[in-house]
Amino acid sequence: MTDDALTCWLCARPLGRRVEWHHPVPKSRGGRDVVPVHPICHRTIHANFSNAELDRIGSDGRTLRKSPAIAKFVAWVGTKPPDFHAPTARRK
Repeated sequence: MTDDALTCWLCARPLGRRVEWHHPVPKSRGGRDVVPVHPICHRTIHANFSNAELDRIGSDGRTLRKSPAIAKFVAWVGTKPPDFHAPTARRK
């Protein structure tokens, strides 16, 4: 296990008891690689990006974090404990 496997791909916080595996390029678009994420981070990704958008962005998490909504989320969740969870609002 590498150090990368111990932190969330989106927010870089340590992972808690629950880990989900996100396909940066959706499976429906041919994606095979997975990255570890917190459940709240996983839901936030899918609440803010369609599969088509995720396909265009690819596996570069930095591009996702440049999105204003994701940047705001990462700043907010960065102070929370690894197993923190809250309802995730859908994109309007």
